[in-house]
Order: sequence, then C-alpha cells, then structure tokens
Amino acid sequence: MTPARSSSLPSLLGVFGHPDDESLLAGGVLAQHAAARAATALVTATWAPDSHRADELADALAILGAGKPRMLGLADARVPHSAPGRPRLCDAPLDEVVEGIVAHIRAVKPQVIITHDAYGQLTGHPDHVRTHQATVIAFHAAGLEHRYPQAGAPWQPAALYAATHPHSGVGELGALLAAVGKQVLSVPDEHVTATVDVTAWSEQKMAAILAHRSEAARERPLPGILARLSAPARESIIATEFYTRLDAAPGPGGQRQLTV
Repeated sequence: MTPARSSSLPSLLGVFGHPDDESLLAGGVLAQHAAARAATALVTATWAPDSHRADELADALAILGAGKPRMLGLADARVPHSAPGRPRLCDAPLDEVVEGIVAHIRAVKPQVIITHDAYGQLTGHPDHVRTHQATVIAFHAAGLEHRYPQAGAPWQPAALYAATHPHSGVGELGALLAAVGKQVLSVPDEHVTATVDVTAWSEQKMAAILAHRSEAARERPLPGILARLSAPARESIIATEFYTRLDAAPGPGGQRQLTV
C-alpha cells in the first residue's frame, strides 16, 4: 500500500514541448517538489512513446521523481520522423492539442502547472511556443465541465507558471547559445514573479539533463553545451530557475518558492 503524500509544497504538473525541456527548464523545481513528497508529473508534447527520446525521458523523470512519461506523441517541428504517422505539433489542430493536455490535467489533478513562456524560451522554438499556447488554454478549459467532457471530470488547477529567463538572468548562457547560432529571447526582469534557488537539487537536475544522452552527445543542443562545461560553470547556469505567473498580472520579482 502506497503511503499518503504529505507536503508543504503543491502538486505539480509540467507541460513541455520536447524530452529534455523539463530537466533544463524546471528540473530543480520538479526535484524540489518530489523531495518534499508533493505529487509531480510531466506531459511532453512531441516524440513517439516508443522512440529513443522517450526512453531517455523516462530515465530523466526517474532521477527527478516525476513519474512516468506522459506523451502526446506528436512530431517535433524540426524532426518529422520523431513520431511516424503523426502530424508535427505545430501543424496539429490546436483544439486537439488542448484536449490532450486537458485529459492529463484532469487525470493528474495538479495544483500548479508549469510550461514554456510566450517566447518559447531563449531560443524561440516553434514547439515551445505552441505548447505554451495550448497549455494556457488547457489550464482554463480543464475546469469547465462543458469543455472536453470526454477528457474526464473537470479539475481547475490553482496556478499556472511559465519557465522563463529575465534579462539579468541570462548570464553566460546567452554567449554559449549565440556561439552555436541560437537567438536569445529573455523577458524584462519585472515579469519574473518567482525566482527559485535550486542549488540543493542542481546535481540531480544535471544528472537528469545528461540522461537525455542523444542530445548531450550533440554540439548545438543545450544538454550538449552543458555537458562540455566545467562543473562550476554548469552550476552557475542551472542553479536558479525563473518563473512568471500567468493566471495573474506580472508583478515584482522576488526570492520565493513556487507556492499557491
């Protein structure tokens, strides 16, 4: 019999575009919540459940304590063969993507959802942008009994946060991304409503990032960039996570936990 969870932190569902986004953008918060015995789970929009990326995702989630992969199984915008026979996420009807996310929200019943920001993070990947759009709609639709009734009983999460980077928080990461030809899109500092020090979980977070072995072996993806850095340099990049609360107007930044 599984003991009941008891936590001072809220239950958490991450919704991200690709395998590895969860570890890079919210690995510290996911590990923090799991360590506090809060229920944590993850929905990933792209790549087939029988792909090598799904296997790597399962390993990363085991490290973070975030359960088993929950995958919408759509194709990566830049890797169409990532989900044979399925449309690319950016080509799939938005309503179908929203319904898929709603079904997972209602199954998991999280208090808090985290996803990409409106830019699609620093590099503006189209799958990140689409996931942001669909998750914002799904957050509100999940609590409405007449929206997607076939996706389960209504459940309204209490808060929706976007993982982001403020101008002042880009640091060395900006130069590293620029060196491999990637753009850097950050938000004004005042848009950050939660700044979370995840130093205590940074080793766990880095292990989850490196569990995405196929990306860590490549030159341009962020896992590969981080894998080539020294431990202190990696620590300075991954030890702080930034979030914007989306179900309320952005307010002043602060050093506080992701709570509701």
